[in-house]
Amino acid sequence: MTLLVPIKTSDLGDGENRYADPRILLKGNPLMTSWRQDEIKDKVRTGVWRSEPGKNISRKENRYEFCLILDGKVLISEDGGQTHSFAAGDAFVMKPGFTGTWETIETVTKLFVIIE
Repeated sequence: MTLLVPIKTSDLGDGENRYADPRILLKGNPLMTSWRQDEIKDKVRTGVWRSEPGKNISRKENRYEFCLILDGKVLISEDGGQTHSFAAGDAFVMKPGFTGTWETIETVTKLFVIIE
């Protein structure tokens, strides 16, 4: 087992497609695709995710998520807080307990690391 895992950001293949859960969907019906590339016992997941434009409720509960936007544009609003715009090259962290909205303005691709 190697302890160094390169994460591919291009030539990703088909990926796993899904649509947002209707219970959290606020606008649109975006197709979302995930390319999971590393996982450690359901505790840490790493990969690439893409979404078409749309808006949904985002809840992190007990998850910590690091994101690096590879392309596209999103607006993220924390309940009771500010709205932030992120585009290619921007990185951010959503900490456990985060609740707000995620709006994809332009089809977005991000690299993610989720820690449960």
